[in-house]
Amino acid sequence: MGRPFQLMLARRTAEAFLRKEAITTLPVDPFAIAESRDILVQPKPDTEPGVSGMLLRHGNSFGIIYATHIQSLGFQRFSVSHELGHFFLEGHIDQILKDGLHASRAGFVTADPYELEADHFAAGLLMPETPFRAAMDNAEHSLAGIEALADQCLTSLTATAIRYAGLTRKAAAVIVSTGDTIDYCFMSDAMKTLPKLAWLRKGTKLPAGTATARLAGDPAKIRVGARVTDETDVRDWLGGTIRQGVSEESIGLGSYGKVLTVLSSKAIGREDDDYDEEEDEDTLVERWTPRFR
Repeated sequence: MGRPFQLMLARRTAEAFLRKEAITTLPVDPFAIAESRDILVQPKPDTEPGVSGMLLRHGNSFGIIYATHIQSLGFQRFSVSHELGHFFLEGHIDQILKDGLHASRAGFVTADPYELEADHFAAGLLMPETPFRAAMDNAEHSLAGIEALADQCLTSLTATAIRYAGLTRKAAAVIVSTGDTIDYCFMSDAMKTLPKLAWLRKGTKLPAGTATARLAGDPAKIRVGARVTDETDVRDWLGGTIRQGVSEESIGLGSYGKVLTVLSSKAIGREDDDYDEEEDEDTLVERWTPRFR
């Protein structure tokens, strides 16, 4: 199975668990889920930098420690959900808990396949597709709409933006950057319809002269969560051959030291009301979804 399928399967495994437990509304409580499996969850203020949480095992007992150095309830809930991903996803415990302790780096910041699968499990657990799509129907196609979804799901702005890009039928791109360098970019299917895109990969420089680049050059503004909004040509960011205006909205992520940028357009691409492909995907997932621990 390819990597995209594995990540999709991780999200769907979380959603299947919620259906099994009859959890159908937002927000989803990962602490209650851990308690239902007798997993002790505790905060750890002095977790080493870069570590979001830990999964521990002693005999047949499990525990989760989550970092609090980033003062964000959404990030902490995602970190706990990430560790639950390691607990529930097939093969993870045998692979990562050989020494009884595993330190995680949640938040789509590593290419490690087990960490990425746990990240996508967390996204599916906290933002399951059916209720999240229903919430999206009442949200603006903008950074403000994503913020409203984050408030409803009690999730971090970054994780919510990534989930939004993965599910919206409108054109959107979510970019996270540190300094003048892009960490990663997620694009909606509608945005991907642009011909001859220049894919934004890790390490790519921010486009010079953009509002995001100006914000990224002022660490003080990033720390206080300043935001900027501009209209720009999509080619300035994603290249391609079509000139099209897009909304560029960026916000500083505080002590995280990063900038989140949302590019959005209602003119690029088109909505797709054909669900046959999604139903085929559900069939594949049902075939491959493991039993729950």
